[in-house]
Amino acid sequence: MNAACFIKRVLASPVTALLACLPLIFSGAACNRSSEAHVNAKKQPAPPRAENKLNDADRDGIPDGVELSSFNDRENFRQWFTGIAEMQFYEMSKAWNVEQRDCSGLVRFAWREALRKHDSVWFQKMGASYDQIASDVNAYDLERGLLGEKLFRTNTGAFKEADISDGSFSEFADARTLKSFNSIFVSRDREEAKPGDLLFYYQPWVQKYPYHVMIYLGQPREAAEGAGDWVVYHTGAAPIDEGAVKKVRLAVLDQHPDPRWRPIENNKNFLGFYRLKILN
Repeated sequence: MNAACFIKRVLASPVTALLACLPLIFSGAACNRSSEAHVNAKKQPAPPRAENKLNDADRDGIPDGVELSSFNDRENFRQWFTGIAEMQFYEMSKAWNVEQRDCSGLVRFAWREALRKHDSVWFQKMGASYDQIASDVNAYDLERGLLGEKLFRTNTGAFKEADISDGSFSEFADARTLKSFNSIFVSRDREEAKPGDLLFYYQPWVQKYPYHVMIYLGQPREAAEGAGDWVVYHTGAAPIDEGAVKKVRLAVLDQHPDPRWRPIENNKNFLGFYRLKILN
C-alpha cells in the first residue's frame, strides 16, 4: 500500500476524524463561552447611583434629603416629636420662645427639637424633666443639613434647588402653612391616624387666624388612663393670645360644648388628620 492510500484510510476512520477535530471543537466552545460572557456582562445592572438629596422623587415640594426614608428614623422622630410636645403640657421648656407659643408654635418647636442631637447640652437646655425618649434621627442634621433650621415649606410646587435660597423654606409656619405645604391629608377617620399626625380645624369666622392645629399622640408617655386617643395642643391661635397647652382625649373632644370643635367626620370645621411630608 502506498503512502497516499494509508493516509486516506486513517482519515476515513471515525475515531481518528474526531480526534483531528477536537482542537477545533474546543476552540469554538471557548469562543462561544467568551461571547456568552460578553453578552452576560452587558446584561448586568448598573451599580446604584448615590442618593441625590436635591431630588424630589414624589414632587411634594420637600427634597429627598430632608425626608425620613428609614423606618427607624420615622419611628424615632415620632417618639421625640410627640414626647416633646406632650412635655409642654406638664412644664413648658424655657427653650420654647414665649413669642412662639401658639398652636402652630407647638408643632414647630417639637418638630425642630425632635431633629436635634439629644446630648447633655440639649438636656440642660430643655430642662430637668426630659429623658432619653428614643435614638436620635440620623437622616437630618439641623446644623449642617440641606435646609438648616428652615424646615417649613411656604409655597406650592415641586422642589428645585433655587428654593433653598429664595424664601420657599422658612423657620416659621402658621397652621395654614403647615397644612397646605408641609403635610398631606390622611383621613377624617381617627382609626387611620398615627402618632405625630396633625389635626386641623378651619373656623372661617376667625378672619386673621382661621386654622387651628393639634398633635395626635395616640398612646401618651404619661397618664394614659388606659386610653390611646390623646392629643396635645396650644389653645392660642397667635402668640398674643393668652393660651395654654392642653392634653385631652379625642373621646372628650367628641363631647365639646361647641360642636365646631368636635373631631368627628360630620363636623365640616374638622378638616381631618394630616401626616408630615417628611414621614410620608
